[in-house]
Amino acid sequence: MIKHKDHFHGSDLEEIEKCFQIKKESIISFSANVNPLGISTRLRTALGEQLDAITRYPDREYTKLRQCICRYTGAHMENIIMGNGSTELISLFIQVNHPKKAMIVGPTYSEYERDINLGGGNCMYYPLKERQDFQPDVDDLCHELHAGLDLLVICNPNNPTATAITRTQMRRILDTCLRFGIFVMVDETYVEFAPNEAEITSVKLTDYYTNLIILRGTSKFFAAPGLRLGYAITGNPDLISEINLRKDPWTINSLAEIAGQIMFQDQEYIQATKDLIGRERERIFQTLSGWDAVKVYPSQGNFMLMRILREDVDAQMLFEHCIRRCLMIRDCSTFPFLDASYVRFCMMLPEQNDLLLEAFRERLYV
Repeated sequence: MIKHKDHFHGSDLEEIEKCFQIKKESIISFSANVNPLGISTRLRTALGEQLDAITRYPDREYTKLRQCICRYTGAHMENIIMGNGSTELISLFIQVNHPKKAMIVGPTYSEYERDINLGGGNCMYYPLKERQDFQPDVDDLCHELHAGLDLLVICNPNNPTATAITRTQMRRILDTCLRFGIFVMVDETYVEFAPNEAEITSVKLTDYYTNLIILRGTSKFFAAPGLRLGYAITGNPDLISEINLRKDPWTINSLAEIAGQIMFQDQEYIQATKDLIGRERERIFQTLSGWDAVKVYPSQGNFMLMRILREDVDAQMLFEHCIRRCLMIRDCSTFPFLDASYVRFCMMLPEQNDLLLEAFRERLYV
């Protein structure tokens, strides 16, 4: 099993505050990968007007909310399961699927391995390769799949590499997995940020494959991590029944139920987010690609992986330089297969991104 080192998560602002004696309110978090626009004006106003919703139970079936998600994603409503964040749905799926042996495409989010291990399963990793800019080699991945596996886990786009598998490639993976009886869990937390979302999302494949479950949430794209609103999509009715049997009722509160209905229909906010992230992602990539002190990798998400090429500067040094300027990035040495030369940062507002680029320049070109 891969050993994960301690690290500062994007939500660990209290720990940062204590360690570096910096007020958490002054920290710009380039580590949490949350939409820099914050929650939309429409959502803020609507929730304020509907506070009385907490005096009643939400709809146990979340019918209106699932109808909104149906229109937003193109999924069939009966294939949508609501959860208290995607983390609850990952846990419930693992409890039902109960994989004995899982393969995880990594480096990636550590909670997949944690939940599988807690369920009594064992994990192995399929490593993405730096020489290929961490782009998945689908032919090679399919070659590594075999009947001894129960589950394949893919984050798409992947955190922290920001690389992605297209829907056409995912079909090949699913076909191979079907032959071997392998279920596939795809985490699409960041897919809405992708410039070619329609080519990456696997939602349409749930109409054809019963060995597929897709996880999504509202924490990152809709800037609402505290709302704890997630959903899963699968075309496997038996799996849906099993998850709903295990799931506690009303895990989505009344305000989250209302917020979701507003979020998924807020086209102005959705488009503004895509436009902002698209512009800043391209600008930052072009800027850093011209530096000889770093290597940046093409991104399909709202964050970017960067390798420090200077031998006398590592990720911890760059992290500390940035945090003392109240800019928090992610030291990626804690991820499997990455070392102390890698950091990750997300796209924020243009003026904030300029501050980060200047901080990078200060430390890398001293």
